[in-house]
Amino acid sequence: MRISFAAVTLCSLYGNSLAFTRSTFHRPTTVALSATIEEKVAKTRVPVFDEVCDTTGVTLKRFMSEVAMLNPELKELTVLFGGVDTACKALSNLVKRSQLPSSETLGYEGNVNIQGEDQKKLDVIANDVLKRALRFTGRLGVLASEEEDTPVDVMPDNVKRNEIVIDESEKYVAVFDPLDGSSNIDAGCPTGTIIGIYEHDENCVIDEDCIGDECTEQEAACLANTLQPGTNLVAAAYCLYSSSTFFALTLGNGVYMFTLDDQIGEFVLSNPDVKIPESSSIMSFNSANYDDWDQPLKDVVKGWENGTGKSKTAFSSRYIGAMVGDVHRTLLYGGVFGYPSDKKSPNGKLRLLYEGAPMSFIMEQAGGLATTGTQRVMEIMPEIVHQRVPMMMGSKNDIEEIIEAYADWKQ
Repeated sequence: MRISFAAVTLCSLYGNSLAFTRSTFHRPTTVALSATIEEKVAKTRVPVFDEVCDTTGVTLKRFMSEVAMLNPELKELTVLFGGVDTACKALSNLVKRSQLPSSETLGYEGNVNIQGEDQKKLDVIANDVLKRALRFTGRLGVLASEEEDTPVDVMPDNVKRNEIVIDESEKYVAVFDPLDGSSNIDAGCPTGTIIGIYEHDENCVIDEDCIGDECTEQEAACLANTLQPGTNLVAAAYCLYSSSTFFALTLGNGVYMFTLDDQIGEFVLSNPDVKIPESSSIMSFNSANYDDWDQPLKDVVKGWENGTGKSKTAFSSRYIGAMVGDVHRTLLYGGVFGYPSDKKSPNGKLRLLYEGAPMSFIMEQAGGLATTGTQRVMEIMPEIVHQRVPMMMGSKNDIEEIIEAYADWKQ
C-alpha cells in the first residue's frame, strides 16, 4: 500500500526522535548537544518512504524507485545514486581482485596528492571510476575528491577546452573519498568509499561575454558549490569492501544498509532503519597518540579504560585504522570512533568535506552524534576543499560525555 503525501507516517522511522535535516540546526550553545539538536524543528520536508523501504531483500534499485515515485523532487537524485551503485560494484570487484598477480593494481602510482600523500594505484583508479559513473548520470555539475587538487567540472568537453562550463540542468554537487583506507589495501584490510551529495547552486551562472580574470572569478564562485557545511547535505553514503560489500545510505530520513549479493549482482536491503545503541563499551582511537591529545579527552578515555566513566563500564578497544570500517562497526555495535586533534596534527587528520561531514550525517541519522569536542561537525563551514577537522562520533551518551568534558575544560 502506498502512503500519500498528505497523511504519511514515516515507515517506522525514528519513533519519537526527530530526523536530522540539512537546514535544521544552528551551532549549539549548551553542553547538552543532543538535547539542543532534538529541540530544533525541521524546516525542510523529510523524504517520504513507504512500507517497501522496510522490507529486507528489496534491491537498492527498487528502493530508489519507490523513493522517486513518492518524492518526485528526488527523482534526479535517485538517478545519481544509480551511478554510485554501479561504481561501488565495480570498485568492489577491483578490490577483490587486487591481490592477484595479474591485477597490477597494488603499489604506488608514483604521484603525490594535494595532501602530500603518496597515491596508490587503486586510489587513482577508484577516483576515475567514480567520476565516470557520476558524469554519465547527467545529474552532476561539480565534484570534489580527495585525489583532486581542486573541485572539477566533470563534463569531458569542458576538460578538453581547459575551461569550466556549468550546465543549469546539472542539479547536484558530489564530494567523495574514492578509497578510504587504501594505505592498508596491500594487506587485504577493509577499505571503503565515502560520498556526500549537495544541491547545486541555481544562481551559479557564467556570463558568456566575460573576459579573462572576470571569467575565472565566476568559475571559482561556481566551483565553490563544494564548500558547504554538512547541514546542507541532501544525501550521504558509504560503501565498505570487506567480508561482504555493504552500502549504507541516508537521504535525510534514517540510515538504510544494503549488502551486495554477488549471485544476482544487486545490493539488497539487509538492515533497514539502522539505529546505533545510545551507550556502549567500545572505543576506537589510535591510542599511540594518547599523550598528545587534549586533556579532557585523555581524562574521558582513561575513565573508560578503568570503568570509572559516567557509565561505570570498562571499555574495550577496537581500531581498524580505516574510517569506513571503524564507523561501520560503530554503527552496528555502538561505541566511539575518533581521530582527535593532537600535538602533531592540531587540526586532526580526517578531511571535513568528503569524510567528516558525510559520515557525521550518516551517524546523526542513525541516532548518534559527531563532534570536534567543542563543535558539531555538521555545522562547520569548510574554507578549503581539503580542510582537516578533529572528530569523534558514535553513541549519543558517550559522545555527550566528551562534549561535557571539553565544556568544563574551557570554563
